[in-house]
Amino acid sequence: MSNIKERILGAVTVMSEKDANSLWKIIIDNFSSWSDIEEIEPDKTDLDMLNEIETNPECKTFVSSDEAMKELGIH
Repeated sequence: MSNIKERILGAVTVMSEKDANSLWKIIIDNFSSWSDIEEIEPDKTDLDMLNEIETNPECKTFVSSDEAMKELGIH
């Protein structure tokens, strides 16, 4: 994976839900093929992973979304 793709994934990982929704709108508006992506509800594995992120102290955010966006030159 390229450095820029890794940086994008890192930024998305730490951004707020509001910021993620804004980014998704940019993607949909600028890359028409992405509008065909099916939205599905998270399954048990997804929910378990989200719970682990929220409850495990080792899975905490180390960089704020503002800091990540500044690093990416977005903010």
